[in-house]
Amino acid sequence: MSDPYQVLGISRNATEEEIKRAYRDLARKYHPDNYQDNPLADLAQEKMKEINEAYDFLMKKNGQASGSYGYQTGGGQAYQNASSAFVNVRNAINANNLQLAEQLLAGAGVRNAEWNFLMAVVASRKGWMDEAYRYAQNAVNMEPGNMEYSSFYNQLMQSGQQYNPVAYQNQKSDCDSCDICSALCIANMCCNGCR
Repeated sequence: MSDPYQVLGISRNATEEEIKRAYRDLARKYHPDNYQDNPLADLAQEKMKEINEAYDFLMKKNGQASGSYGYQTGGGQAYQNASSAFVNVRNAINANNLQLAEQLLAGAGVRNAEWNFLMAVVASRKGWMDEAYRYAQNAVNMEPGNMEYSSFYNQLMQSGQQYNPVAYQNQKSDCDSCDICSALCIANMCCNGCR
């Protein structure tokens, strides 16, 4: 591994806050979402991985639970607030082992905001956007000040693929029991006419 201090561009006597600030700044700069449809996307992803590893190393060295766990949803979403209870889930997601991530989440004894957020991430990776939206909304409602959850929720909202309960209700109301009866009557007349 490269020198983590050099990767983050900080001095060897940097405070925890300086480490976090450097990580956030670099994560914003090299975030894969910034490089969608760009020939530098692979390079940015590699750089983000290197930044995540450096941050994880320094936070573990300082006795802190690290929170980078650079994960891509679509273009990419870097984790910034991980609790130690869900590190294995985040690592499974990073390894694209969604089945393991789901199993770990199913066995988790806690259903807090982070649990909902991680369920949203797994659902979005599987293309289950209605579930992703619901879980992300739960996470934001439980911890409205969490920028990681809010950012992911906003990303889902802007993607245009989210679950829209109003549109769903309108779609359902377009067909009522009279339509079904009419369709059955027409089908019955067609079948009787074929004899």
